[in-house]
Amino acid sequence: MRIVFLGTPEFAVPSLEAVVGAGHEVQLVVSRPDKPAGRHLHLAAPAVVPAARRLGLPLAQPDKLGGEEFTKRLHALAPDAAVVVAYGRLISPRVLSVPRFGFVNVHPSLLPRHRGPSPVEWAILSGDTETGVSTMLLDEGMDTGPILLQRSTPIEPREHAPELEARLAVLGAEVLVETLAGLVGGTVAPKPQDPALATVTGKLERKMGRISWSSTADELARRCRAFDPWPGLFTNFRGSRLKVHGLEVGEPRPGDEEPGTVLAASTAGISVRCGDGTVAVVTEVQREGKRRIPADAFAIGDRVAPGERLH
Repeated sequence: MRIVFLGTPEFAVPSLEAVVGAGHEVQLVVSRPDKPAGRHLHLAAPAVVPAARRLGLPLAQPDKLGGEEFTKRLHALAPDAAVVVAYGRLISPRVLSVPRFGFVNVHPSLLPRHRGPSPVEWAILSGDTETGVSTMLLDEGMDTGPILLQRSTPIEPREHAPELEARLAVLGAEVLVETLAGLVGGTVAPKPQDPALATVTGKLERKMGRISWSSTADELARRCRAFDPWPGLFTNFRGSRLKVHGLEVGEPRPGDEEPGTVLAASTAGISVRCGDGTVAVVTEVQREGKRRIPADAFAIGDRVAPGERLH
């Protein structure tokens, strides 16, 4: 097939490599423009850009897709299909009908569950025991188009978002290649989503990382895994912000302490009372401007004592 590929972050790279490896002709790779990154805000290219250059593929990084110039270029290329993998912007409705097989999207959830911008994080946050990838045809809605293929995978009990996302990127590449072959061979047909089963994820915000110790330990552990690396979790201790990089559900302990109360500090970490009487064990922390350290080392260095409060 002749394909135009649209993608931006590292998640899209396995799909791009798989499409090329399957023998398809990638006529053009479209990615987002370079943007400032790092402490010194130097311009950095999206992960798909060096991958496209390494594979020797034509590359474009337009500011927007709805303009006349991109529309004309897409018509001139006359691709059989356009593939969209985490491109990061809505595709203009005016170009959706240009490719013969339409725009094929790889989405890291089992649609219609977890539509929207943060499906990996929300699968962990929701306590799902499995997730997966879906290929679908884009329409004018937000992840509402008909499903082509799906494949599920379990979520490991202690799996963090980056680990799950990396697995889904590889799985998505495999399903994408199967989808394209099925479209050519006529063995894959689009099936409409059931809107009654749909859930929609929101965009992650920095304020979501603030710990409310009145939440249960299980909820906080899921938030810790889902919000890695951003927005992360943070709390206040002795008047300054403390980042929490590791948090697990602890063994039950009797008591009626206020949520956020330190119960004990040991080699396992710092035990903290949470909502509904549950206990969380903080295992890794970071003071602002300092490096990440095990919580037991922090407890020894700062002489953290039972009865102190995290807010």
